[in-house]
Amino acid sequence: MIDIKKTLTLILILSLFSTLFSLTYAADDELIVFSGRKDTFVKPVVKAFTKKTGIKVLLHTAESTALLNKLRLEKSATQADLFLSNDAGNLQLGSQMGLFRPINNALSELIPEQYRATDNRWLGLSARARVLVVNTDRVKNENEFDSVFDLAKPSLKGQIAITNSTNESYIAGVTVYLKATNRTRVKHWLEGLKANTESNVFAKHSHIVTAVARGRKTVGLVNHYYIYRHLAQHPDAPIAIVMPDQGDNAMGVAWNVAGVAISKYSKKQPLAERFVEFLVSVEGQKLFAETNDEYPVRSGVAAAQAIPPAASYKIANVPMVELGRYRNETIDLLEEVGMP
Repeated sequence: MIDIKKTLTLILILSLFSTLFSLTYAADDELIVFSGRKDTFVKPVVKAFTKKTGIKVLLHTAESTALLNKLRLEKSATQADLFLSNDAGNLQLGSQMGLFRPINNALSELIPEQYRATDNRWLGLSARARVLVVNTDRVKNENEFDSVFDLAKPSLKGQIAITNSTNESYIAGVTVYLKATNRTRVKHWLEGLKANTESNVFAKHSHIVTAVARGRKTVGLVNHYYIYRHLAQHPDAPIAIVMPDQGDNAMGVAWNVAGVAISKYSKKQPLAERFVEFLVSVEGQKLFAETNDEYPVRSGVAAAQAIPPAASYKIANVPMVELGRYRNETIDLLEEVGMP
């Protein structure tokens, strides 16, 4: 005679084991990404990757610096398989802390040397330019601003717009200027900026573009895509982009990159490398860059039509690894000047 109670118990146990096995399998086939880039710009890439490979990606999104500190504190206990950052400085710092493992050469070599770590522990994926946005009603001659250093002119007191000095793009830009020129010149420039802002700085680049468009400020220092984002919503806005520091003897426009690294402690390196492989593919590069009107860093992949081609202007010759190596020196200078 069949013991129905025992049979039901056995079925329940087998069902439980089956469920646990399914959950374990799903977890093994899933990547966890610490992402310092907004979900809006990462999710389309993740969706395309999952559709192509069947590998799920779980995003843990926060500020890049906070996520890097989390990785540093968690060490081998971390759940992160990959780290995405919108700043080369944080990527290089993580590399120097020994938090990442090298990415294989076949993938790394798809990215030009100046946009990746020297030991391939992180790769740049998309680039942004530090440019000037001017109000065309107030600035009739765009050549009035040949350089970012023009923002320190005393005649512009109360007319310039910059972010606060804790902004990652701001710090990266200052680092580029330090490496492309010298400390004395950059310190003098920062002192002029401080005087001209009258301690009135902005929390976001988008607020800077809006202030310039509305005529509250004459000129602002921003990442290029904020200008095109504003123009997409307000095509008649009286603003224009100025590529500063051009010419034979000029330093060129400062660039920074968003990029990716594989956690040293990831237990899913093959899956993590498949995600990196997708990110550096032509399809991945277009998706990763175009969602935010940035520049793909892989050679031969065109940027969005709305933005100036990278070959149309001079870019500062400062490798992205320097943004991490000299980050503390930059922050020390900002604190010495007392930048708000």
